[in-house]
Amino acid sequence: MKLFNKFVIFLVLLLPQTSFSKDKIPHLNKVGNTTQLIVNSKPYLILGGELGNSTATSMESMQSVWPELKALNLNTVLVPIYWELIEQKEGVFDFKLVEQLIYEARKQDLKLVFLWFGAWKNSMSSHVPSWVKQDQQRFPRIKDNNGNSHEILTPFSQNNLQADVSAYTALVRHIKKVDGKKHTVIMLQTENEIGMLPTARDHSALANQQFQQDVPSNLLNYLALHKQNLVPEFYLVWQQNGFKTSGTWQDVFGIGTHTDEIFMAWFYAQFTHALIQSGKAVYPLPMFVNAALNSPNAKPGKGYPSAGPLPHLMDVWKAGAPSIDFLAPDFYVPDIKHWSDLYTRQQNPLFIPEHRFDNTAAAKAAFVIGHYEAIGFSLFSIESKDQPENEDLGKMYYLLNQLTPVITKHQGQGKIDAVLIDKNNQQTVLTMGDYEFTVKHSHTLGWEASAKDDVWKTAAAIIVQTTENEFYIAGTGVVITFKNLTNPELNVGILKVDEGRFDDEKWTVVRHLNGDQTHQGRHVRIFMDNYQIQKLALYNYE
Repeated sequence: MKLFNKFVIFLVLLLPQTSFSKDKIPHLNKVGNTTQLIVNSKPYLILGGELGNSTATSMESMQSVWPELKALNLNTVLVPIYWELIEQKEGVFDFKLVEQLIYEARKQDLKLVFLWFGAWKNSMSSHVPSWVKQDQQRFPRIKDNNGNSHEILTPFSQNNLQADVSAYTALVRHIKKVDGKKHTVIMLQTENEIGMLPTARDHSALANQQFQQDVPSNLLNYLALHKQNLVPEFYLVWQQNGFKTSGTWQDVFGIGTHTDEIFMAWFYAQFTHALIQSGKAVYPLPMFVNAALNSPNAKPGKGYPSAGPLPHLMDVWKAGAPSIDFLAPDFYVPDIKHWSDLYTRQQNPLFIPEHRFDNTAAAKAAFVIGHYEAIGFSLFSIESKDQPENEDLGKMYYLLNQLTPVITKHQGQGKIDAVLIDKNNQQTVLTMGDYEFTVKHSHTLGWEASAKDDVWKTAAAIIVQTTENEFYIAGTGVVITFKNLTNPELNVGILKVDEGRFDDEKWTVVRHLNGDQTHQGRHVRIFMDNYQIQKLALYNYE
């Protein structure tokens, strides 16, 4: 273990140390109780889409994609960068494709988040160069508990680490060279869905040797220092084995696959920490990692990729890789609130780099940006729809793009929230200043034909309080009534409500809503599949 740490330090010391002005490159900034991404000195919300895994392997395959992205009203594209394509011969780098992607995105007025498909992509080492794949002695792989090798590089090899660090650092250096002043590339994802398969931990000779060693002191020191703030799942594991502060992995955490997973997570985190340290020494863009989520009661290595940056392992990853800016979930499971709650513990900023492109996605984009004040939201295989101009996502992004300056101005102050409702969850209640907002699905009115359907389309709205009595509401499929919390004996009336839009950050009224549009002052509503921004003023009367 000491040798591994010394090697990481050695790699970083070899890199040229450069000073940077924080305000001049994209960076994260804490504001109140939230974290903002700052791009060109302004807060920035990622309204994104991630390309399918092979789409960006050539500019020819990208030609038809750019117009589709614009039709969806994206402002950011998440694009894989493939180690096997940029370093086909060891030490010889070809960044032509990277440059072309940057230049074309710039023409399209789009920002980029590059995804480094390096040592691991979805747990596997499928995107490493052929000279790595074909030299198993120099670049060893993991072994399962039966001694079988798999196409997964082991994180316990210094050769594997050195090769990945070299390529990643070269990529970051080139991004700085071609984009250090323009800031088209605003973040980097380091590796993709790291995790161990088909067992909970690596059983290679290198791994077994480390497994017999004592738990590293820096992990134990972290646990002691943060004991009262550890995530409950991890705290329980340590507690059940007596809060031990010395000994081997099994001495400290007990015998079982849970310990195998903790052990593996530490070394994945250490490996990733070395990559990010090397990259940030060259050009300190925000850098994050993403995770494939685990199903309830699933076993690590069997039911899900073991040891990735998952919520129950958050403390191990934070201790092992403090250079990581945040941990991010990839969503192919339905319960976005449950997982987002887990990922926003310990002040971890929420960013969703990958969500299934389904009919709930548009609503969930508004929900996470409003309720969690997320850095952004992105759908996977964003180029896969035949008629992108008709997609709900584009309609929601159109609203959120307009509203971004209002949202970011009020972040971190308890003045923003959002709702996500469907037939199973038809109503929710929010507190906005002195008011209680009761928000129901618009189908509860019974006025829309689709209200009779067995399944209701997911509705969502984001609400921003701009003054004591004024609010912006943006979304679809909601009906809202109001109550005064400070003085419940007062009635709350709608003073004024306008439908409108923002043109160059200036509010333009499209129409004043009254009469039937507010049910004679009883509520504010936006019917399902109507995507609107409304500006609301309330008043109180006896």
